[in-house]
Amino acid sequence: MTEEQSETEGLSEEVAQPEEVAQPDVPSLGQARLQRKVRAGVVVSDQNDKTVTVLVERQFAHPLYTKQVKRTKKYRAHDEQNEFQKGDVVRIVETRPLSKTKRWRVLELLERPES
Repeated sequence: MTEEQSETEGLSEEVAQPEEVAQPDVPSLGQARLQRKVRAGVVVSDQNDKTVTVLVERQFAHPLYTKQVKRTKKYRAHDEQNEFQKGDVVRIVETRPLSKTKRWRVLELLERPES
């Protein structure tokens, strides 16, 4: 072997291979789009076919006065088997528009009142 070849071999051994850098867990646009809003509330109406009205109450601090404030909102949710009744505590999830007013569907029953 010539001197040049031995020098290049020695250099390649000395140079450390770069270690793979771990990429941070940043959701891509597709994954972020799949994260849907989830709410829990009480069924206040079940008279429509395959639809329940769910009352969701949220509590937050007033931005200026820091007093706790309660706000309620009603959501229409899809109930395919008409299995949920008035008074049930359910979890609803955001979905594609199912009708003029329905943008949520019932995910699961959390609590059923004793009757």
